[in-house]
Amino acid sequence: MTMTRRDFLSASAAVAAAPALGSRAFAAPLPREADIVVIGAGAAGIAAARRIIAANRKVIVVEATDRIGGRCLTDSATFEVPFDRGARWLHNPDNPMIKLGRSAGLDIAAAPLGQKIRIGRRNARAGETEEFLAALVRANRALDEASRGKADVACAAVLPKDLGDWAGTAEFVLGASATGKDLKDISVIDKARAGDRSAAIACRQGLGTLITKLADQIPLSLSTPASRVSWSGRDVMVETQAGKIAARAAVITVSSNVLTSGNIKFTPDIPKRQLDAAAKLSLGSYDHIVLQLPGNPLGLGRDEIMIEQSNSTRTALLLANIGGSSLCSIDVAGSFGRDLSGQGEKAMVAFATEWLTKLFGSETAAAVKKTSATRWNAAPFALGAMSSAAPGAQPSRKILAEPIGCMFLAGEATHETLWGTVDGAWESGERAAEAALRRIGALKDTEPVAAPPPVAKHRRRARSGAPIN
Repeated sequence: MTMTRRDFLSASAAVAAAPALGSRAFAAPLPREADIVVIGAGAAGIAAARRIIAANRKVIVVEATDRIGGRCLTDSATFEVPFDRGARWLHNPDNPMIKLGRSAGLDIAAAPLGQKIRIGRRNARAGETEEFLAALVRANRALDEASRGKADVACAAVLPKDLGDWAGTAEFVLGASATGKDLKDISVIDKARAGDRSAAIACRQGLGTLITKLADQIPLSLSTPASRVSWSGRDVMVETQAGKIAARAAVITVSSNVLTSGNIKFTPDIPKRQLDAAAKLSLGSYDHIVLQLPGNPLGLGRDEIMIEQSNSTRTALLLANIGGSSLCSIDVAGSFGRDLSGQGEKAMVAFATEWLTKLFGSETAAAVKKTSATRWNAAPFALGAMSSAAPGAQPSRKILAEPIGCMFLAGEATHETLWGTVDGAWESGERAAEAALRRIGALKDTEPVAAPPPVAKHRRRARSGAPIN
């Protein structure tokens, strides 16, 4: 029996943080002043910069890494076919990124996902799949009911006790696989208010490629981490190793973990209210272990998802034959995924191979030709995958989005319903940019923002004069 996409993906197809190797953008000469500085060239930062350009204001994006995309990164080099090392799907069919990407010549369409459950070395029978779906329905109903209560408790505290053999699988699907955290660490209100994630919209060239394309014509400086932001007066000063930038406002799109790490100094300090909110929206762990399996030895379809019946959350999610290739991604998440990632890539690949062998037989290990694994918790300018609110912390998202003088925070952690998604990051960047434009008097409260510039199908030079790939 095949599960419906809505039944399964509403929990299992969450954003996982991701890379884009291959084509590199080149750092633009750093200007000494701008109307608005954007820190971070991920989805939120690029969305913010496009809004600012549409309002005919001068912007510069400073990015700590040597690439565009943030937690969206498409790797076209390791296996010579593109695959997303982090976020791999959009979820909102109305996301403007889709139309913009198509106009730029990229192939964006609903992912042809099928879903299977494995019980030992066989596929689940129809009745067993129905039992699992019924367990998910009971669990989701309990979460929804608890979210309407006065107390914002942990999801695990309200999970039904009668899930039987499906308890571990349901907890993995609803918790680690969907949010990067175990249910005991997740606010039931935050979980219940999450927007619909049942749609899975893929870019064949990769989400990292898409965001890089949408950065065309945007002035940006790569390999330029912001070290200090001074914001005490009406203006803001951003310090980098390449120099200082004076601006009238700043849009800051770093992750909640980076914000609380102290890697960027603020003068004066960010108010405790916002720092506490960021700490309560810490990033969960979600990584891909990618195996090249020529000849489809698993016998699965293109972009087919598989999970197993498990009595614990020490398990994984398989995305097979990515984009019709021979690549299969074994996704590990939550506390188990964090511990495994901490042991290094060798241990991650060993687990993935052992896991597939358990489910498909010993010949699977011999079929593996090449491997690669992500370790987002160790990435210094990400420090994790996607945010989720701790129990009692759902209001922190709104707090994190509050203006701080002439600074405006953006990123998926600031979105109250689309947190953990590229869609939410993009929308938050647009929102923060409009708030910054109103702060500097570039927009009136009732004035709409003009349409952002179109995306070129061919490479163009940035306004700074440096090429952007």
